[in-house]
Amino acid sequence: MSFKIGVVQNDIYWEEVEKNLSQLSNLLQGIEEDTDLIVLPEMFATGFSMNTNKIAQEINGTVVNWLKIKAKETGAAMLGTQAITENDKVYNRALFVTPQQHIYHYNKRHLFSPGDENLTYAKGEDRVVFRYKGVRILPQVCYDLRFPVWSRNRNDYDLAIYVANWPEARQNVWNTLIKARAIENQCYVCAVNRVGLGGNIDYIGESQVIDFKGESLLNLGQRKNEVGYCNIDIETLGEFKNKFASYNDADNFELVID
Repeated sequence: MSFKIGVVQNDIYWEEVEKNLSQLSNLLQGIEEDTDLIVLPEMFATGFSMNTNKIAQEINGTVVNWLKIKAKETGAAMLGTQAITENDKVYNRALFVTPQQHIYHYNKRHLFSPGDENLTYAKGEDRVVFRYKGVRILPQVCYDLRFPVWSRNRNDYDLAIYVANWPEARQNVWNTLIKARAIENQCYVCAVNRVGLGGNIDYIGESQVIDFKGESLLNLGQRKNEVGYCNIDIETLGEFKNKFASYNDADNFELVID
């Protein structure tokens, strides 16, 4: 079974929601009709900002409504993150919106303390897996990439998606870890990063799709404001895991949420 992913790599206007949504709307006008899922970078509408007083929105705000509209227009599910206010807390929330207007979410677990994200945002508590068109999807956000226990595959997902604002200074780490996560978890990895300058930080792009053997299926390099496409095949993944079922030899463990 083939599943087509559209990977969006854009230069994000700093804290300017309307400009970013307008830019993305223009990019998505040419989206290929058979695309199943469109993946956007972390905080695609604002950049990775700690200024939650300015950028945070309710779940029925402008950004989520835009995701719903684009999912319906394109016929593809949409995935990206937004600062969302809920119960007097702000979460860096991954939002998965289907063309049927169903909304699923994952709150970023590992908050980037070197950038004071932990002082600004509330920590997510739940590891979640979405099922869409027969594909089991594990959403992860940026810094989560450094913590392999959180994404350990218990044979419960096929595709891990990392959406990020990952800086150029740690480009080698990005390229190394996304490949490692694919190999160790015997899954596809879709890693989507922004490009350009935001908050005086240079971002590398290098958005990629990696297969379960660590081979690159798509790499957008440092190209700006571009949509790349990649087909993944769940049957091929299943055949590989049946022949090389290393997950059967994995250590049992219990994940304690503090």
